[in-house]
Amino acid sequence: MYEPLAERLRPKTLDDYIGQRHLVGEGAVIRRMIESGNISSFILWGPPGVGKTTLARIIAEQTQVPFYTLSAVTSGVKEVREVLDRCKADAQSMFTKGRPVLFIDEIHRFNKSQQDSLLGAVERGTVTLIGATTENPSFEVIRPLLSRAQVYVLQPLADDDLLQLLHRAIATDKMFSGREVRIEQTDALLRYSGGDARKLLNILDLVMQSLDAHEPFVINDQVVTDRLQQNPAAFDKGGEMHYDIISAFIKSIRGSDPDAAVYWLARLIAGGEDPKFIARRLCILAAEDIGLANPNALLLANATFDIIDKIGWPEGRIPLSECAIYLATSAKSNSAYLAIGAAQQLVAQTGDAPVPLHLRNAPTKLMKELGYGADYKYAHDYPGHFVRQEYMPAQLNHPQLWQPQDNPAEARMADRHRRLWGDGHPNNNNTDNL
Repeated sequence: MYEPLAERLRPKTLDDYIGQRHLVGEGAVIRRMIESGNISSFILWGPPGVGKTTLARIIAEQTQVPFYTLSAVTSGVKEVREVLDRCKADAQSMFTKGRPVLFIDEIHRFNKSQQDSLLGAVERGTVTLIGATTENPSFEVIRPLLSRAQVYVLQPLADDDLLQLLHRAIATDKMFSGREVRIEQTDALLRYSGGDARKLLNILDLVMQSLDAHEPFVINDQVVTDRLQQNPAAFDKGGEMHYDIISAFIKSIRGSDPDAAVYWLARLIAGGEDPKFIARRLCILAAEDIGLANPNALLLANATFDIIDKIGWPEGRIPLSECAIYLATSAKSNSAYLAIGAAQQLVAQTGDAPVPLHLRNAPTKLMKELGYGADYKYAHDYPGHFVRQEYMPAQLNHPQLWQPQDNPAEARMADRHRRLWGDGHPNNNNTDNL
């Protein structure tokens, strides 16, 4: 029976595991769990092909505790309860080394009743839950369960990680044994892999299958591109091509092309994509790419997300189309996205700068005596509900984090900002940007 290269190369130990050093590197949290044998419940959140399932299997192998696996795609409440009963029996057995582990792949696909059925066992300590998801657990996992499981974020593999995987495959897998191998270029290989180890290995598999028995194995940009164009389905063996399609969908809207937007929307619908997944991405796009140029975009995207539940499917495709066209034809601005990024970078560089005394809350007499809240000017007590005062830590010298962009809505906002603060405000030192 044929076994895909990705499965043959699946790591068995942490030392063979590539990437996610923040979780499995020396002294990192999951490595410490495994080494101590004390596994807490957690959820692994990350894109496909970054090692979620592999990490769960390594935990099973190295801790030697009873380990059960469920797929949220094929398992219902009945299957969950049957597995939990077996876990309970293991937990009560004098021969069991440790608390059983239940791994649930694609846990975001469990509905509320299925997730509810896990709560009691997790809360009582009958089982340690490990979930894997490609979707934000904040939206897809019920709050009581989320409060009982730490969420760990896995990142796409870096190019160096993918190259390490490439060379490991060539050095260790039987399909390269005794064969001439030439790695001439890797730009296309890395680009198409997109941080996904499984995609990279699928590409290698695909290239090898296209060769005669005695041909040298050659990887360069032309070979990779040609093979993928000839057989894109084989490249997407793991079924993750919807991530490429959602990427095209989002980029078409960002690029103000409504025709392309509805085309890719139709491709998502034809592929059976979850309507909520599409609507959620539209909400993110409305804030990130349209933002202050048209704040109504976020309201419409949020309304689209809400109405999907109310009207169901297939009628839900209509508000999705309406929203996609509206967002595609709307003015664009990413100034809010850039501003919070700049602010986070500033915080990372400057640390916990103290809050100015006049902005601090003063609920006690001692705090008032220490000057908390002193000299604070209440804006509503002044004409126009505005008064000039400093709102940032003095040592930061009030950097300009929000850069208004060239659209009518932000031009009006920038003009009001200039009229209020004048040229003397630190945020107006460079009025060319306004």
